[in-house]
Amino acid sequence: MDLPAGRRRAVLACLCATMFMAMLDNVIVNNALPRIGGDLHAGVSSLQWVVEGYSLVYAALLLTGGSLGDRFGRTRTYLAGLALFTAGSAAAGLAGGIGELVAARGLQGVGAALLTPGSLAILRHVFTDERERARAIGTWSSVSALGLAAGPVIGGPIVQHVGWAGVFWVNVPIGLLALPFAARALPRIPGRERRLDLPGQLLSALGTGGLVYALVEGPARGWTDTRVLAGAVLAVLGLAAFALVELRTAEPMLDLRLVRDPVLGGACLSGFMVSFGVFGAAFFLPLLMQGVMGWSPSAAGIAGLPNTVMIVLAAPVASAVTTRFGPRAAIVTGLALTATALGGLSLYDGHAHYPAYLWVLLVLGLGMGLTFTPVSIAVLRRVEPQQAGMASATINTLRELGGVVGVAALGAVLSSRMTTVLTGGLDRLGGTPRQAAEISRAFTGGAGAALPGPVRAAATGAFVDGLHLALRCGSAALAVAAVLVAVLLRPAPAAPAGAPADPRRAPAATR
Repeated sequence: MDLPAGRRRAVLACLCATMFMAMLDNVIVNNALPRIGGDLHAGVSSLQWVVEGYSLVYAALLLTGGSLGDRFGRTRTYLAGLALFTAGSAAAGLAGGIGELVAARGLQGVGAALLTPGSLAILRHVFTDERERARAIGTWSSVSALGLAAGPVIGGPIVQHVGWAGVFWVNVPIGLLALPFAARALPRIPGRERRLDLPGQLLSALGTGGLVYALVEGPARGWTDTRVLAGAVLAVLGLAAFALVELRTAEPMLDLRLVRDPVLGGACLSGFMVSFGVFGAAFFLPLLMQGVMGWSPSAAGIAGLPNTVMIVLAAPVASAVTTRFGPRAAIVTGLALTATALGGLSLYDGHAHYPAYLWVLLVLGLGMGLTFTPVSIAVLRRVEPQQAGMASATINTLRELGGVVGVAALGAVLSSRMTTVLTGGLDRLGGTPRQAAEISRAFTGGAGAALPGPVRAAATGAFVDGLHLALRCGSAALAVAAVLVAVLLRPAPAAPAGAPADPRRAPAATR
């Protein structure tokens, strides 16, 4: 698509602005969680659903968003998503109860799922020169990662001076300004006839929802609770059936054959795992800084600035390295650094001074900045233009699903460990296991200050113990992923002289 340079820049600016908003909403709410827990009397599982209500719907519907964009036109679907996201943000700001808030977050997730796949696919059509496209994708990916890092920095002062509802209202003026600008700037990319994969969508939503429900509710209800076991069974059966349906349908919403390609498989695994670790850590850090260290929301947000700065510095470097040498070095290094940061963070407790663990925030930002851009470039280089929408939806689905599973799984580790340790501590004070579970929910829900002194001390120690275990689990998972990705993205051996070329081998630039 041959557009003037100024129009291309306008398209990139528009897509970056709305992608920043969508990514920001993944994490900006985290600094508000203690206030939400206190005002709406919500425990850790309810607070997890405030986060997951957005991320789960976003992840479950991203593939559908890609399919709708292919059928009805990517720009039209993008604009519909932006309108729904803005409406959901306003509804969240007006919510008066935890149920209303989770429902509004779900509406935000629907909007984000419609606008995100079209964003990267539109870039593929607008920027036809390979080097210019790589720079555009690098900028777009950098802004996406920046949205994740800037969430706590922006959210902290808003929560402190405006209240928790302010983190949702901030999206409304951005959305209202972006809608008319996007309608004028974005090119009209016509859709094409294709069937909607309704069985695949239903099975994907059921399987993903069952998985996250079991992980979030397991620590609170007990792992043998009938509803938790039903969620786990639904997850296994739903996701297995989804894979079978996608392999047999003529026009799948997720072509699983893409994942068989080692480069695409490695890129998808990288996107999933970096979100797994980063989203999980981002959920717990505000609870540690505000609930244990006693920091204000503003101070906790500003503390994340080094992380943001490192993403800004690392992302263009990662883009240049990937364009010249391929994605392997940047992605593997980024995963390893992120694993190191999570493991390093587990060395500090509530009495640690900020300068002591500043290095952790720097390393975490560097790891994120080195990972996000190469993943997007590797995926779009590897697929045909007509598969750009599906590929974009796939990588964004796995990123979001990684965040959903990260918050749920690491949250399950933290909650289970905290309750176990607290039970032992309260036993010496004459407490019961049921009281330990109730105190655990009160502490993580922001009501720790109201607990009696000895009980609060026991709860604080148990929370830090659980947090350390969760961070170490996340670090170990990322370290294993770094090794697997290094193997998947290794250069293919050179063919002997005179041998026919391997048709499965990708161009050198994608290695």
